[in-house]
Amino acid sequence: MTDINAFSPIRVGATAVRNRLVMAPMTRSRATEDGLATAAMAEYYRQRSGAGLIITEASQTGLRAKGYPTTPGIGTAEQAASWRPVVDAVHEAGGTIHLQLFHVGRLGHPSERGGLPGHAPSALLAPGRTFTAQGLAEHGMPSAMTADDIRATLREFAVAAELAISAGFDGVQLHGANGYLPQQFLSPNTNLRTDEWGGSTRNRIRFVVEAVRAIAEAAGADRTSLRVSPAGTVGGIDEGDSAELYEALLGELAGDGLAFLDVSETPGQRDLTSLVRKAWPGVLVLNPHRGTGPETPHDRVADGLAAGADLVALGAPWLANPDLADRIARRGPYNEADSSTYYGGTERGYLDYPVLKA
Repeated sequence: MTDINAFSPIRVGATAVRNRLVMAPMTRSRATEDGLATAAMAEYYRQRSGAGLIITEASQTGLRAKGYPTTPGIGTAEQAASWRPVVDAVHEAGGTIHLQLFHVGRLGHPSERGGLPGHAPSALLAPGRTFTAQGLAEHGMPSAMTADDIRATLREFAVAAELAISAGFDGVQLHGANGYLPQQFLSPNTNLRTDEWGGSTRNRIRFVVEAVRAIAEAAGADRTSLRVSPAGTVGGIDEGDSAELYEALLGELAGDGLAFLDVSETPGQRDLTSLVRKAWPGVLVLNPHRGTGPETPHDRVADGLAAGADLVALGAPWLANPDLADRIARRGPYNEADSSTYYGGTERGYLDYPVLKA
């Protein structure tokens, strides 16, 4: 594929992984209403343990962090215990698995939080609609976080990280992409604060830096990662000068000894990806943007490695191909993902994708 072998082992923080293929985090909405992981989830991740590294679907750190129906949580001991069979299943199959933590911030609907409004840097309504148990609805108006709210949220991330490690996860990731709370702090159009958490670039990166460090203190820096989507616009985000923003953010975190940085590439932003690669001295995971052509998963892996990534994350190809590593090695063929089964539902489109015959 490139001068880097996609099937060569590499050390990712505290863990050695067997190949450069990463299963990207993907919301599947198959948890219980109480945010508990299920037996079906254990089987789903076990089937995909041929990935060098699995990063789980985003898991809320508490009630205020939740945005969508039947997403898993990691805010209580009961939720942590429910994840243990998932971790055990992946480990028994020889895989490595990290848990992704998220807080939706201003996104989502109060009905998913027992009527609680969202917490955000500033009281600004997110555009568009969101999924609820009753169907699509307008986002709720969030409350601007007080300094105490911010500190409490940082502690919540740390507690969630401790719970994830107690459940056996190999690492923990902060979801700082896709318009969620960390990116809301980064972006000047969603962060209108005039205190130490807003205004200048240095102040706007503060929340992400402190959240990463709180997680790292709880889980270990070499078991902690950060996912970002530079120049991403999901959820009404406008970062302004993304190059300046990420140079500052990565410059602050570069010496912390984190396991890796995970970049979800924004369309047309390969130059920004190159800037991030230069700014980040550690392991880089890249989810390369899909072009407009008929790209195969093995083409995308080659593209990501050629762009300077150490590992390449893919989403839908792993969803539809439990044995994606084998298929990439054979250069196909590949199952196509059924988008109608992405979120919620039964085992159809979840556990029933076929694997190649030996």
